Amino acid sequence: MEKNLYENLLDQLEKKEQVALITVLGEHLEKYIFENGKEQEKELAGQACEEGRPVLLEEEGKITIAEPFCREERMILLGGGHVSLALAEFGAKIGFAVTVVDDRPYFANRTRFPWAREVLCEGFQSAIEKLEIRSSDYVVILTRGHRWDGECLRSLYRQPASAYLGMIGSRRRVKSLKEQLVEEGMEESWLEKLHSPVGLSIGAVTPEEIAISILAEIIETKRKPKEGQMRTLQSDIDMRVMEKLARVPEPFSGMGKAIVTILSTKGSVPRKAGAKMIVYENGMIDGTIGGGCAESAIMQEARGIIGTGGYLIRQVDMTGTVAEEEGMVCGGTMKVLIEDGTSNK
Repeated sequence: MEKNLYENLLDQLEKKEQVALITVLGEHLEKYIFENGKEQEKELAGQACEEGRPVLLEEEGKITIAEPFCREERMILLGGGHVSLALAEFGAKIGFAVTVVDDRPYFANRTRFPWAREVLCEGFQSAIEKLEIRSSDYVVILTRGHRWDGECLRSLYRQPASAYLGMIGSRRRVKSLKEQLVEEGMEESWLEKLHSPVGLSIGAVTPEEIAISILAEIIETKRKPKEGQMRTLQSDIDMRVMEKLARVPEPFSGMGKAIVTILSTKGSVPRKAGAKMIVYENGMIDGTIGGGCAESAIMQEARGIIGTGGYLIRQVDMTGTVAEEEGMVCGGTMKVLIEDGTSNK
């Protein structure tokens, strides 16, 4: 069976770091994956990928939108202890594809880590080589001791740099290990990029609190990169929604649907540009553009467009009197695209 547009997009992301999706809104809606096209679209796709968010070009009678997509971000947890247990669950809930590695069967199994996309029960060195670290990975070393920490760092040193690298451990233990590794020939500048002690300093004590502090530091690295750090995707896209568009879940197979995308935002809004929501003809949804009365109104319009082959652009106002009347706690506006998604070929 022929693959749909979103399935092709996810396939391309297996081979490339970034892919841009172009949508042209004119008399009709046209949507395709950017490869080699018009110079104007090339510039727009480049800008979207550089800024990490959707970019719009409005011309008379036509709007062109470029949406950037990156490979799904992996959170790789090296060690399957109590902190990993909490971090795997929290990380998966905010959209990371979690991989857990431990060489002990009791600590590395699907029953223990139901939230993980992948669980590898093998030595850290071989697992790291198998995973082939990417620039979009977030790696946390949570092993049971000094010896295994060193094994992980030596293996990671031979891999491409990840977006984030953190390691749990006391200052004394970390300092000692770093000195040992520098004596072995490891570059001190590489070790300086290691987040350790790991996590934001919030006074965390329990494994769950420590996991939250680590996750907070990862989010800060992702969303507020410091000078010299790589810029990661700033779009609010939920890749789980993209998976549903690429491979429609069985209950909704053959059912009409509409796709809602936030194109741009101003002020305080619950979701940012790039967020998507699927509205099925039976009223069920996947994803969200923020909830509340505004989302409910958009859902009604979305159901009305299913099967028409058309599209609508709507401005959602969450400011001043409008927000008060609707009981909203936000204070901004969103430009939203509603399109018939029954056929994505």
